[in-house]
Amino acid sequence: MSTLSEVVAALKDRFAEVTDSEFRGQTRVVVQQSQCFDALSCLKNEYGFDMLVDVTCVDYLNFRDATDRFGLVYVLAGTESNLQLTVRVMLNEPDLTVPSVVPLWEGANWMEREVWDMFGIRFEGHPDLRRILLPEEFAAHPLRKDYPLQGRGERHNFPVLTRAEA
Repeated sequence: MSTLSEVVAALKDRFAEVTDSEFRGQTRVVVQQSQCFDALSCLKNEYGFDMLVDVTCVDYLNFRDATDRFGLVYVLAGTESNLQLTVRVMLNEPDLTVPSVVPLWEGANWMEREVWDMFGIRFEGHPDLRRILLPEEFAAHPLRKDYPLQGRGERHNFPVLTRAEA
């Protein structure tokens, strides 16, 4: 069994330009977009991170000192080792595509669909990449910081669902 610092050191040795940081006892690593799937596969298959806790995204538009627009975040856990690791992949437009991790963790299916729906990050090889929260006709990604708070007037174009009174 490896400690978290040993896992991070092994990742840094194996993959170019991996950086790490720690904040309030939580360890984070940043991997390159081109090495995302390989690094996550290594963490699952070689270091026992068998649980994908979350896939989410952060929009760093207008964030101080940010050089990248989006931070795609994977939160991993090892159920036997009790280790937790956050893996971040930085993305910029126009290339907002990463390989799907559904082949590694089946539970990524709906999480990746949510990130696609809300932020517009594409997951190459995803078995069913379509909107999960919004109608298919919706053209934007509303959790991007450049999306207007009141929307773009698209609400009136969608059907209103009424519920029968009980």
